[in-house]
This record gives sequence, structure tokens and C-alpha cells, in this order.
Amino acid sequence: MSPLHRRVEYRTTLRRKTAVCRSSRGDPKTGSGSAERLYLGMDFGTSGARFAVIDEHGVIRAEGKRECPVYMSDESMDWVRSWKVTLLSLLEDIPLYLRPLIASISVDGTSATTMLIDGNSGEMLGRPLLYNESCADALPEVKSIAPENHTVCSGSSTLCKLVSWWNVNDSNKQSVLLLHQADWLLWLLHGKLGISDYNNALKVGYDPEIESYPAWLLSQPYSRALPSVTAPGTPIGPLKEDILLQYGFSKDCVVCTGTTDSIAAFLAGRATKPGKAVTSLGSTLAIKLLSTSRIEDARYGVYSHRLDDKWLVGGASNIGGAVLRQIFTDEQLEKLSEQIDPMVASPLDYYPLQTTGERFPVADPNMEPKLHPRPKSDVEYLHGILESIARIEAKAYNLLKDLGATPVEEVFTAGGGAKNEKWIKIRERVLGVPVSRALQTEAAYGAALLALQGWGKDTVASV
Repeated sequence: MSPLHRRVEYRTTLRRKTAVCRSSRGDPKTGSGSAERLYLGMDFGTSGARFAVIDEHGVIRAEGKRECPVYMSDESMDWVRSWKVTLLSLLEDIPLYLRPLIASISVDGTSATTMLIDGNSGEMLGRPLLYNESCADALPEVKSIAPENHTVCSGSSTLCKLVSWWNVNDSNKQSVLLLHQADWLLWLLHGKLGISDYNNALKVGYDPEIESYPAWLLSQPYSRALPSVTAPGTPIGPLKEDILLQYGFSKDCVVCTGTTDSIAAFLAGRATKPGKAVTSLGSTLAIKLLSTSRIEDARYGVYSHRLDDKWLVGGASNIGGAVLRQIFTDEQLEKLSEQIDPMVASPLDYYPLQTTGERFPVADPNMEPKLHPRPKSDVEYLHGILESIARIEAKAYNLLKDLGATPVEEVFTAGGGAKNEKWIKIRERVLGVPVSRALQTEAAYGAALLALQGWGKDTVASV
């Protein structure tokens, strides 16, 4: 095990200690005699994972993170071993006295990370195909069967990965089963192969509006590999007995279907009404807007995830904080931002791309970065870049409105850019709606909310 993997960050709140004392009539370290229920969410990327344990009021009782250990196999990364070890390590990191109180568990994973499994043995049929890998060889075939501008019409879609594997693999395909990263991790906990959720299944072609795979997909020979699909947060079943015994969870603990990392991050923001949106200002700019209407347009990379009876419409630009870090240090960004008057519009007009090409809100693969002219004042230059990103954000929300989405009414901010108060005020002026920092932004917290939502549901996912 690598030193990085052994390093775990763990935090509990004072409120947690108080709540345990109030709810536990027995030993506070074991929670014996307590009727309190807690809910566990885990968020998996490719290189790291987090967990959050919350109570019924959404108060965080414990949280932590792990970096995935590096295991090599045939000169390539052994993601399967790394993710499994990380999952079990996160379970170990949960305080022992909280584990018996956990009533339900959910997991989110990276969208379109694809795993092909032998449905009989559970063994992997090759390595996982990561979210950002493109299988362009399958794109012509996928475009020939899917509707124009469908979400699957991208080389990185789950369906393109399945078709690519199907066309080049000579192994027995009778028992092949497709799972997403979150599906596979949850399978390790509940032991029932072949269950997914309609957020993860969107990029393989599942239609959450009709709650079925479409006829054009079911008519294909590889449709036999598709998992059964249910709503995120649907109870699947109890934890496997070996997990129960090894980690000390309750036999009544239920494992629920998961979601994607971006959906979990949105859920963490607690934006629950149409018109509410979350803008993530990280290395790039990504927006998600809760809408009463479903929007799909592959030209702009715009697609909609179902959230109960509403739609989460999203798109991602190539602009963002990565460009700022190329020009300024964190210290410079902080000091220069303090000198900006956010109520005064900057006359400078930039398009701060890192490299050539933009997809949303402008579909132009040949668009060049625009970061000149540069004024003598660094304050003016930073002001111009921040204001330009805000204008592009406003254009993105206007595009979603033009495509038929619910108009934005309020924006919560996640990512590193959420810490810049002057930028929030600039964006509020440019967008013309209230803008604030999201109180919670960690996807693990959103997955825990999903576990909370799933607790007590009568419906059970079936294979």
C-alpha cells in the first residue's frame, strides 16, 4: 500500500459529538441503545474518493478522503484493484461507533466510466474504459442508429465504448454485462450484478422519460449487455454478509442505487426548485440548471438528467480557472481581486480558453483563445478576465433558455471560484439573478442525501 493511500483526512463536527450524546443511552463509542439513523455517501473519481456520513437533518457526522493507490498490471494502471482497495479503506475510516447506525448507503462515480463484466463470474472482461476515453472507431455506427444530436453521439459516450468493445472482442458475449463505475462499486457491497440507475445509464442510451431503453438500441445485438435501470436512490438490498461481519454495519443497512459525480455534486447544493442552478468554477466552467423541460443537443454537449419529475440540464465550457492559474498565482489572485470594484463593468472583452476549441455555449472547434490586449494594470486585466467569464456564463444560461429550459432564477456556486467574493458580485451583476456560494459542494454529501432519500422506500431494484 502506498504512503499516499495510507494518508486519510478525517473530520467530525462538534455537533456530531453532541448529537451522539443526546441519542445514545449506552456507550457513546458504540452507540448502543440508540435509535438514531445515519446515511453514508461515497464519491469516486479515478484517482481519489471521499465519504460523508450525515444524519436525517443533513448534518455531517463524519467525512474523509483517500487517494487511490497505484497498482500496475502489464505496464498499465490496475483501476479495478485500486478502486476496490479504496472502497474498503473508506469503510474502515468510518468511526467504529457510527457504523451500526448507518441505515443506507449510496455511491456516485464518474459518468461514462465503463466496465464490462462476465455476468456469471463477475470477472472483468478487460480493463475499465475511463470517462474521458474516446472510442471514435464506434462513432459512425452509433450515429447510424441513434437520433441526430443524441447524447450517445460522442466518442466518449458509454454506448460508443460498448460498441467498440463488442466489435473487436472475440470472447464469449453471451454473458457479458455492462456496468458503470458506481454500479460496480455498489455490487461489491450488495452482490447483485446487473443494476444501474438512470443517471449513469443516460450515456448508454437509456431514456429516463419513457423509463426504458429505446427500440433503436434494444434491436442491436449488444443490447443483451445492458443493465436493468431504476431511479437513483432506489434500495437494492442489504449489505453482503462478509461486509457486515468485517466492518460492523447493521444487518438492516440497505444499499441504494447511485448516480454520477456531477449529479451528486448538484444534489449537495440543495437546489430543489426549477430555475435554481449550480455553476462550478473549477479548471473549467460547468453549469447545471433544474428545469421542467428536457433539453438535448449534442452540438453543444447539452443533455438532461432526470431528477424525479424534473430535469437537470447541463453543459460545460472549456474556459475557467485553469487559465487564471496560468497567468496569476493564488496570492496574486487574492490581492488583485481585493482591488476590483465589482459594480463597475470592465470594457475588456476576452475569451479565456486554454487551447483551441470551444463547445458550450459556442460550438466552434476552431475558436482561438483571446487574452489580449493586456492592459498595464494587473487589476484591470484580472477584472477583464473575470467579467468575460461571467458574460460567457450568462450566454450559457441564455442558450439553455433558448433551447427550451426553465429560465435561471438563482445560481449557487461550487468549485475554487466560489471563494472569490468579488467575482460572485461581478457574476450577480452580469447574470441579473442572485448568486451565492453553495453551502455544500462535495459529491459525497450529495450521495449521502441520496442514501437518505432511499431509506424507507418500498420499491426495491430488481435484476
